[in-house]
Amino acid sequence: MSQGKTLLAVIEFLAHTQLKPLYERLGYAVTQEFTVRKAIAHLRKARPDVIAADFFFQPEFRDRVSNLESLLAAAQPLKDTRILIYYDPAHQSALDKVRQRFRIDAALTTPVQLPELERVLQTWA
Repeated sequence: MSQGKTLLAVIEFLAHTQLKPLYERLGYAVTQEFTVRKAIAHLRKARPDVIAADFFFQPEFRDRVSNLESLLAAAQPLKDTRILIYYDPAHQSALDKVRQRFRIDAALTTPVQLPELERVLQTWA
């Protein structure tokens, strides 16, 4: 992987904080944001090569299906940015609905399998 690659990690579940060393080993400079609102603000200033974010479905959302629709909408114009989502297999149908409206380049089930994640990121190198 060439130097200069950037990754925005949107971490709403603290279990995914352990992925940063893998990202860095693969050559990414990592920015971590812990809310979607702050991640969207980051996208206004920077164009990361990869956005990695947690997906979750909450049926009580009135006007959306998940936590990520605002972020995905902000990222859609960034054609060179890859979007990687981590999701609970129980939320597959909700993720499928979101994928009908927004580009998602890869989706990995949780708990994230490091070899699978590494393969995805290497194919994007």
